[in-house]
Amino acid sequence: MTLDLKEFWQPPPIAPLDPALAAEMRRRIDGKAKPPGSLGRIEDLAVQLGMIRHPDPPRGDKAVLLVFAADHGLTEEGVSQYPSAVTVAMVMTYLAGRASVNAFAAASDVTICVVDAGVAADLPTHANLIAAKIRMGTANAAREPAMTPQQAADALARGCQIAMSEIAAGASIIALGEMGIGNTASSALLAHRLAPAPLSDCIGVGAGQDDAGMARKRAAIEKAAARSNATAPFEVLREFGGLEIAMMAGAVLGGASQRRPVLIDGFISSAAALVAIRFCPAARDYCIFAHRSAEKGHDMLLAVLNAKPLLDLGLRLGEGTGALLAVPLVRAAARLLTDVADLSDVLAGNI
Repeated sequence: MTLDLKEFWQPPPIAPLDPALAAEMRRRIDGKAKPPGSLGRIEDLAVQLGMIRHPDPPRGDKAVLLVFAADHGLTEEGVSQYPSAVTVAMVMTYLAGRASVNAFAAASDVTICVVDAGVAADLPTHANLIAAKIRMGTANAAREPAMTPQQAADALARGCQIAMSEIAAGASIIALGEMGIGNTASSALLAHRLAPAPLSDCIGVGAGQDDAGMARKRAAIEKAAARSNATAPFEVLREFGGLEIAMMAGAVLGGASQRRPVLIDGFISSAAALVAIRFCPAARDYCIFAHRSAEKGHDMLLAVLNAKPLLDLGLRLGEGTGALLAVPLVRAAARLLTDVADLSDVLAGNI
């Protein structure tokens, strides 16, 4: 019997965007003091933002990056060149303000909150750390389900609640990032079953692997895939997912339920978005895909999600770095609708 998410947690309702609003938003943008279409994809982004916040004007003043961190039992199979201890080390680096994501957040004027979704260590209390640990890392998905159904549902619910709380506190943009040694392996399995796509198309180098490392990674992922034939979204998530990936999926649902744009980072964040969209297809309307990752499998996920990313910079770090670089574009698109004069007012001298 296939387990249903709603037996364990009821996602919030998400209203699909009204297609009729697209033409209205396009007319408004075409009427601005510029030639129609002259701002290219920023105009497309402005249409989406206008539809998301309608009838309120779109805003981009307060953006929050949620960096979800957790460990993966799959690392026992050698799927990464780094040990799980690197997860906690990087979390502490984020909290110290010394990681790439901190530098990019400062440059983009974005607040960072680090979320302990399932780091396999006790973390000290910190003002920028949200303690949401479900368990000390997932089980080894090559040998058993990564999570129990209740743990997977609790992770989804917690991610949803965190995003909704940030929005209640004034966030106008929710951006997603992650940290978890082994999470490209988990994401490859999720993409394989939920896209669906051949497993070979989903497995990339992650944080970096030599030929021997890639052979170990492929063998471990193939072993996990052979262990379970799950295809239903909740079953796939609990069999192969990570706690940080489940919480990111929940955050997508939470942001969409509150009619806020959710900025999706790279391959792992896109896998989380795919999970959320398989649960609630309307959530796709609220996702903005920040960049095209260099990680193998991301192009396939973007195609499945009918997504055209804003940036293509060869990034594959994760952490939310690509999402941060896209925040200024989202802010600019929002201001196109709210700050730019109408051409008719300019011609009439009413400015």
